[in-house]
Amino acid sequence: MSITVRWVLAQPELSLRLRAGANGLDREIEFAITTELPEPFPWLSGGELLLTTGLRLPQEPEECTEYLRGLLDCGVAAVGFGIGLSHAEIPEGLVAASDELGLPLLEVPLPTPFAAVTKRVMSRLAEQQYEASLRASQAQPRMTRAVIQGGARATVRELATATSSVALLLDRRGQLLECHPGSVPDGVTAEVRTLLESASEAVSSGVAQARSGESMTVQRIGVGKNVHGYLAVVSPKPLGPVDQILLGHANSLLALDFEKPVRLRAAQNQLNSQALGLLLSEDIDLKPVRAQLAVAADGRGAIRALVAVCGSPADAEAVSGAIEAAMNEAGRPLFLQRADTRVTVLLRGTDDVEFARALLDGIGEHMLRSSRLGLSGAQPVERFVEAIEQAQLAASAAASGAMPLEFSALTGSALLTFDSTREVLRAVADTMITPLADHDRRQGTELVESLRAFLEANGHWESAASVLGVHRHTLRSRVSKIESLLGCRLDVARVRAELLLAVIAHESL
Repeated sequence: MSITVRWVLAQPELSLRLRAGANGLDREIEFAITTELPEPFPWLSGGELLLTTGLRLPQEPEECTEYLRGLLDCGVAAVGFGIGLSHAEIPEGLVAASDELGLPLLEVPLPTPFAAVTKRVMSRLAEQQYEASLRASQAQPRMTRAVIQGGARATVRELATATSSVALLLDRRGQLLECHPGSVPDGVTAEVRTLLESASEAVSSGVAQARSGESMTVQRIGVGKNVHGYLAVVSPKPLGPVDQILLGHANSLLALDFEKPVRLRAAQNQLNSQALGLLLSEDIDLKPVRAQLAVAADGRGAIRALVAVCGSPADAEAVSGAIEAAMNEAGRPLFLQRADTRVTVLLRGTDDVEFARALLDGIGEHMLRSSRLGLSGAQPVERFVEAIEQAQLAASAAASGAMPLEFSALTGSALLTFDSTREVLRAVADTMITPLADHDRRQGTELVESLRAFLEANGHWESAASVLGVHRHTLRSRVSKIESLLGCRLDVARVRAELLLAVIAHESL
C-alpha cells in the first residue's frame, strides 16, 4: 500500500507547503518516520516520508546535497522539514539541493505536529489495506464460482477484472489458451514465452518488464511435478500484495480444475464419444444427444472434424490416446470415435492445422509417418456429419506423415466429390483392392498400405520404404506379391494411376 507526495500535500488540515522537488510529486510514500540523525541511512528501507526539524543537519550547500543524495539513494519518497524550532525557515542550501535532485521538500508549519502528519499518512495506508482486503474477499468467491460455472475461461476473466490487468492462460508448451480482455497486446505472448524459457524448472513464478514498460508476472500451474500450464498477468505496474494473493488464488483454482480425477474426465470423454457414435449410427433425430455436441463448438457454434487414417488398429489406438491426452491438457471436451484404423475427433471451428497436428505430438515417429490426416472446413455444429465426410475425404487424399490436409485445399480428388463417379470408383476399388485387403486380413500383411506408399512415391523405392519404415527389399517383395495377386505390372504408368484412384476410393468410400 502507498500514497503519493501529491496526496499528502492535498490534505488541508496539515497545511503543508511544497518548497522544492516538484518533479517528485508522484513518488510513493509507504510510511512516515521522524529522525534528527545527521546520517540516518542505515535505518532506512525506502518509501519513507522523513520528518525532521534540521537540528543536526549540515549547513554548507555541498553537505546539504550529499545529505539529500543519501536519502534519495535509500529510496526516501520525500522530506518534511518542520520550521519554527531549530530553524525559522528551511535553509536555502537544502531547498536548492532538493530542486537539483528532484526530491520533494515539504514545509511543515509550527502548529502542525509531526504526530499529526504521521497519523494522517498511516490512517490512509490502513484504509487502503482494508479496501484491498475487502476487494480480495469479494473477488475470491467470484473466482471460485467462476471456475465451477465457467471453467478456466471464466476464472481468467475474473482475475483480469479483479486486478485491472490483462490475464493470459497458456498450456505447458506456452501456447495461448485463454485471454481477457479479448485481445492480447502486441508481442506480449512472445515475451511471456521468453520469460518461461529463461526461468528454471525449479522456479514456480517469475516477474519481468515488457518492452511496453508494463510488468509481466507469470506463475506455473501444477501440483507436485505435474505441470498443466502457466498463468500470466500483464499490469501497468508490479502487482501489489493483494493482487498477488488473487493471482495465487486463481492459480490454485485452475490447478484443481486441471487435476479433476482421471476417472471423471474419462467418463465424460466416453459419454461424449458415445453421443457422437449414436448420432453417426442412428437415422432418427436424437435432439438431446445432438445438443451434447454444442460444447465442442467455438463461440460461433462452429466445429471442424479431424480424421486420422492410421497404418494399423494398434496405431489408431495410440493416436486416440495421444489426442485424448492433448485435449485433456487443453481443457477441451473430447468427442472421438475409433473404428479399425480410422480415428475421428471434433474440434472447435477456430482450431487450425497447427493445432490439429499438435494433437499427435505424443505418438512415435513411425506411427506418425504411417498416418494420413484430414481436416474439414468450419461447419455449424448441426452439420457435423458433413464436416466428418469432408475430413474423411481430405484424409483419403493426404500424404502419409504430412501436415493435416484441409478440405478447402483438397486437390487431386475431385472425382470423389461427385455421386456419379463415386459409384464407378467404388466398383473399381472392389475389383482391384479387395483382394489385397482380404489377403492382409487373412495373412496379417500390409499390402494395401505398401501399395499406396509406393504409388504416392511415384515408384521411388527408397522414399516409399522410408514412409513404411521397412527395407527397400522388403517393399520389393510386397510389390511382387501385389502384382501376382492383381495380375498386373506396376511399372506401367496407366496401371499405377488406376490403382492409386482405386486405393483412395477404397479408403474413402
